[in-house]
Amino acid sequence: MNPASGGPCQGIRNSIPALQELGVTTEVVCLDPTDAAFLGSDAFKITALGPVKTPYGYTAALKPWLEQHLGDYDYAIIHGLWLYTSYGTYRTWKQLKGAGKPVPKFFVMPHGMLDPYFQKAPERRFKALRNRVFWQLLEKHVVNGVDGVLFTCEQELLLARTTFSGYHPKAELNVGYGIQEPPQKTTIHQQAFLEQCPQAAAQPYWLFLSRVHQKKGVDLLIQAYRSHYKQNPQIPILVIAGPGMDTAYGNGLRKLAEGLPIYFPGMLQGDAKWGALYGADWFILPSHQENFGIAVVEALACHTPVAISKPVNIWREISDARAGMVFADDLEGVTSGLEHLLVMEDRLKQEYAHNARELYQTRYRVAEAAAYLKQVLQQHE
Repeated sequence: MNPASGGPCQGIRNSIPALQELGVTTEVVCLDPTDAAFLGSDAFKITALGPVKTPYGYTAALKPWLEQHLGDYDYAIIHGLWLYTSYGTYRTWKQLKGAGKPVPKFFVMPHGMLDPYFQKAPERRFKALRNRVFWQLLEKHVVNGVDGVLFTCEQELLLARTTFSGYHPKAELNVGYGIQEPPQKTTIHQQAFLEQCPQAAAQPYWLFLSRVHQKKGVDLLIQAYRSHYKQNPQIPILVIAGPGMDTAYGNGLRKLAEGLPIYFPGMLQGDAKWGALYGADWFILPSHQENFGIAVVEALACHTPVAISKPVNIWREISDARAGMVFADDLEGVTSGLEHLLVMEDRLKQEYAHNARELYQTRYRVAEAAAYLKQVLQQHE
């Protein structure tokens, strides 16, 4: 549940308060260390059973906890695959069920981890091989053995069918996804952002806000930005915000951005994050794979139009609503996408911004997503 680990943790944090409003009490069990700094800052119960001892995330504490508590719940959801939380939880649930013990209805929510990208990306050859082995030995039994697989959007559901042989879940359920209403825009948000990125104080900026990782295509964004900056130094500055700048990939991005008005304020949270989203001319995400894109929807909710690549799985919804621009996830596509932003008339940009907020309100509000999730789960009792 470390906030720096990406979208699934934030998605859980978004949905639990909305489920609480519907009378659903949720407990999160994770394998983070029991002394993790972020524990205790959430308004719902998190039980940490870590630390784990291997890259697979094994801990002997999970099985006895499940044996003692799993029967207390009506529904259980595994978030993510490929770690011990997945097969370890499924195996214990199956054992309890076989012994005639009370067990909840059981689902898995892969959060894009069944996307074929992860098996095809050249830099993931070893991990792809590992996943094929894990699929045959473990995860295939989880996916096919639980009561259903939950997806955040239709594109994720369709892609999951193409990745591994032997994929035969009992039910495929597109439950959607949503985020909480952002706070009303105030000068406090702007000031908090500018404290971390003062360069954006007096000029327009484009914003990348996500985990800094090769999958996100940030290198393509910088290269495309450089080509336009050479022709027009008056273009908006580029803010690249997110955790991961202390990695080899992050250090490479700094070198790639040398001599350009590109700034790296690090991970933005709270008021600073909302200030960045509200103030951006465009939110840009050239990702090679994005199951849903919580930050994309947060930008929509802040009246900020988005420019995203097609591997962001909600690209069709955004394109159909005219809430943003869509481009290919290669250098030519990103370069062309930025060019469209530069030549766009203010009137059209304002239309995109209006449509962005409309799309959020009609499709991605967390209250509606939580209500639908509850309805779908209850239908499978």
